[in-house]
Amino acid sequence: MGTTWIPGAVRIGDSAIGGPMDSPELPPRVVWHTTESGAGNAAFDSVGAYLIRQGSEPHLLYDPTTDRLGQFGPLDRSARALRNDGDTRTNRTGRVCVQIEVLARAATPFTGYWKPGPNFRALMAAARSWGVPDVWAGRERSRTDWRGKGGHFGHAHVPGNDHWDPGNIDPARLFAAAGGSIAPAPASRQHLRSVVSLARVLAAARTDPAAAQGAAAHRADALPVEKALAAEGLLRAEWADGSFGTRTVTAYAAWQRRCGYTGADADGVPGRTTLERLGRAHGFQVTA
Repeated sequence: MGTTWIPGAVRIGDSAIGGPMDSPELPPRVVWHTTESGAGNAAFDSVGAYLIRQGSEPHLLYDPTTDRLGQFGPLDRSARALRNDGDTRTNRTGRVCVQIEVLARAATPFTGYWKPGPNFRALMAAARSWGVPDVWAGRERSRTDWRGKGGHFGHAHVPGNDHWDPGNIDPARLFAAAGGSIAPAPASRQHLRSVVSLARVLAAARTDPAAAQGAAAHRADALPVEKALAAEGLLRAEWADGSFGTRTVTAYAAWQRRCGYTGADADGVPGRTTLERLGRAHGFQVTA
């Protein structure tokens, strides 16, 4: 399970903003909004109160000029900042749908003048803890992309919505400003190995007879990966034995889809990007 309440965020309102997700089997995502207002502490307070009065609370309110961060509700529940797309409740799409209102205007992209600091890094670490990849997945109101892709979207990209925020922000700057900050692994995950070799995991995943003996020697590296998949709810705990067999391949393919990959890119064979994301969420580092 990822971060539900971000350390350092000011709590806004009564924390009751939504309910459970409708489609937790779909990839996790973040939606960026702009408030079409000024920034600063007075704007932060007034906009926060306005969103509550309107019943359109996001999860987070962020000031790009002061790095102030507020949180309306837990990240594992839905927010209220999106319109439905017919019968699809867009607020409840995905494993998580983390919605961020930025005190800015779409016509002046905030990534051109902002001052990201530790609260922004904590925000991004929380998104990553749910498996949201550092990918700009949004395309203009594509229902296929909205259901099938994990990553970051703008309000303008969500089907059923007619807003054009957050404007032409620079995704590369978003991801670069997040740095390597990650959410701390829960205590229940601290037993996992701190270093995992991608090559050894791949060796363990080979199923051809010639590789079987070598794969057995690399179970120590495959086991933390299987335990992480089990913690994600993708693999039964009793199947985490270091063998990286067919069940684990199937579970890893589900993890790849959760990270936003589809088709041949979600074949269950670990790649460095998805393995590193799994490691960030579950307390291990990946080497060659």
